[in-house]
Amino acid sequence: MIGFVELEFRIHDAHSLKEKRAVLQRTLTRLRQKFNISVAETGQQDVWQLSSISLVTVSSSRQIAEREIERAIKFLDSFPEWERIDTKYEWL
Repeated sequence: MIGFVELEFRIHDAHSLKEKRAVLQRTLTRLRQKFNISVAETGQQDVWQLSSISLVTVSSSRQIAEREIERAIKFLDSFPEWERIDTKYEWL
């Protein structure tokens, strides 16, 4: 089972692309280290207060994939630098 989710975040305190990249790099590195997922910024790359992030995990069952993705989303939501404004799931 392949689980895919696309998340859109608003970064409140970013006033430049450089500040946005610093927040993203720090957060996505920690996410990769902590969870069994692949993650990348896949959209809004030239907008300094928005970011689209995609997460993918592969598992033997949908329940395991859902659990891993939900844990990763909860981890991302714990950062005060941004807020999630959209979430799209896909299961293959």
